[in-house]
Amino acid sequence: MNTDTTKSSRKAQIDALLLKLPGVSARKINGLDAYFVSDRMFACISGDGVGLRLPAATATELQFSRYNVVPFQPGGMASTREWIQINCAEVAEYEKDLQLFRASIEFVKAGRTR
Repeated sequence: MNTDTTKSSRKAQIDALLLKLPGVSARKINGLDAYFVSDRMFACISGDGVGLRLPAATATELQFSRYNVVPFQPGGMASTREWIQINCAEVAEYEKDLQLFRASIEFVKAGRTR
């Protein structure tokens, strides 16, 4: 029960961070709490992290340059080049990555696939 409370609190804190960004909405997709802009998913909560869609080159660079960035593999699914997962022990740490969340929103809104 404590785990459910922790997950609920974590989601509420991530909601507070991401839903204040212009045009962002939230809904569940395939059991994941996901965040959308222009009806396209740009981020979602998975395990102890937040998955984020970015240009492949940016995603690769982040995986090699940051200790807390790993390939995004929700439920053991195969990872893709455009998705990473940022793992932060405290939700407040995601505030430091707001520029990455904004970059993800712009990338998804532009509809680029490469």
